[in-house]
Amino acid sequence: MSLLRQAFMKFWNLELYWKVFIGMGAGIIYALLLGEKAMNVAPLGDMFMRLLKMVIVPLIFFSITSGVAGIGENKSLGRLGAKTFGYYFLTSILAILIGLTLTNVIQPGIGVDINAGGKDFDPSSLSQPGSLGNILIRMIPTNPIAAAAQGDVLSVIFFSIVLGMAITVLPEKQYKIVHELFDTFFKVMMKMTQGVILFLPIGVFGLIAKAVASTGFTLFKAVGWYMVTIASGLTIHIFIVLPIVFFLFTKINPLKHFKAIASAMAAAFSTSSSGATLPITMDCIENRAGVSNKVTSFVLPLGATINMDGTALYECAGVLFISQALGFDLSFTQQLLIVITAFLASVGAAAIPSAGLVMIFIVLDAVGLGDHPQAAIIVGTMLAVDRPLDMFRTVVNVTSDTMGAVIIAKSEGEEVLTEV
Repeated sequence: MSLLRQAFMKFWNLELYWKVFIGMGAGIIYALLLGEKAMNVAPLGDMFMRLLKMVIVPLIFFSITSGVAGIGENKSLGRLGAKTFGYYFLTSILAILIGLTLTNVIQPGIGVDINAGGKDFDPSSLSQPGSLGNILIRMIPTNPIAAAAQGDVLSVIFFSIVLGMAITVLPEKQYKIVHELFDTFFKVMMKMTQGVILFLPIGVFGLIAKAVASTGFTLFKAVGWYMVTIASGLTIHIFIVLPIVFFLFTKINPLKHFKAIASAMAAAFSTSSSGATLPITMDCIENRAGVSNKVTSFVLPLGATINMDGTALYECAGVLFISQALGFDLSFTQQLLIVITAFLASVGAAAIPSAGLVMIFIVLDAVGLGDHPQAAIIVGTMLAVDRPLDMFRTVVNVTSDTMGAVIIAKSEGEEVLTEV
């Protein structure tokens, strides 16, 4: 009994990604040994997926409301805020378009026959937004509480943004009380999300066993190409797109910037959390890049909350991959809906490891694939290989934040990156 307890404690003390790999391997072995009987552990994966979906609406609501309301702490920084949001929007959209293009070109999900069990799924139920105007109209909820209850996440995001903006114009005393309340609830939801993610190895075990028992190893080949697609997109964004944007706005060699933030990039890669990396990021930008505390204290905390280029790219490409694996050819308007939803979902992603996994359900729901019976199997397989991609995504997120801080500081007339 003591040996079993020691083995359990060793497993429990492992890093999460090692637990996930062990869960994945155990799921494969279990399915190979038991064949179709391995489906008896499928409820473990289903329960984990339900736990993930459980935290989506409250996490988004409190995350976005708290983040937008936090702008009110810098009421005198209107010009700075406009520049910051403009930069965030530009780089996030560029990242999403890279993911969209690569997934359509590489088509990692084509050729996967995983729609078994989903033959009765009606393709006409997929969302047909029609036009950008219709998408925007759908985002405005007539009843925010009903939208939350029905899981209409786009409407929840819209209401959260509007509510956060309303909080910023409250008198100072009321503002502090309300903002602190929402910030506290956001921290509670982050703790809950982290708790759910602790069950990731068990969920992966159930989902992988189900995937192997029902589809064999076909899906794993497709997931390999999916990883190539995401990694290629992140590489293009961090080493080509962001440096071009940086140089165009600052006329500074991007290599000087990469040298200045090297320790922040290393911390982002190891922690997979832009929030946990924030103190190191701020130190690099202030002490090595020479950006003022005024810009740093506004741009970087806000960026760690809402500027998630890597996450936006991942969610867009991930949903297209899932639709391809399920055999659905999404129309241009549906892909346009994915672009918008991926951007908004990245805004709502918490700055903690694997938060993007939770948010991918938002984009799936937006195009009507959230309830597909086989979607969970694909997402589960994506979960199993997500750790290295999550580490890379976080580096992209943090790099984008830091480049934004330097660009905005330069636009304010500051001398930056003079000695690195």
